[in-house]
Amino acid sequence: MATNDELACTYAALILMDDDVPITGEKITSLLKAANVKVEPYWPGLFAKATAGLDLKALVTNIGAGVGSGGGGGGAAAPAAAATAAVAAPVEEKKVEESEEESDDDMGISLFG
Repeated sequence: MATNDELACTYAALILMDDDVPITGEKITSLLKAANVKVEPYWPGLFAKATAGLDLKALVTNIGAGVGSGGGGGGAAAPAAAATAAVAAPVEEKKVEESEEESDDDMGISLFG
């Protein structure tokens, strides 16, 4: 479970990202001071380092845009069908592997008679 320090730094980083301000430990600290939120001194630097190489805007805007994000109704577009086909292919391979394993197990030897 996240602590208040983690949540405060997360929200501060998201505010900075939304305002197109570089996320640094100093900026997070100053934002938290302005909000009168006290956190352990290592949290802002930790969050700044953790978010340094990430494109947070892309992460936030693409939440739920993954292939397995849930079903909708109605007719699917061609790109969605291609994505579904790409996901369906590995599932079919698993079925083939399972049937091979089952055939290995059934060698004409029965444990129960």
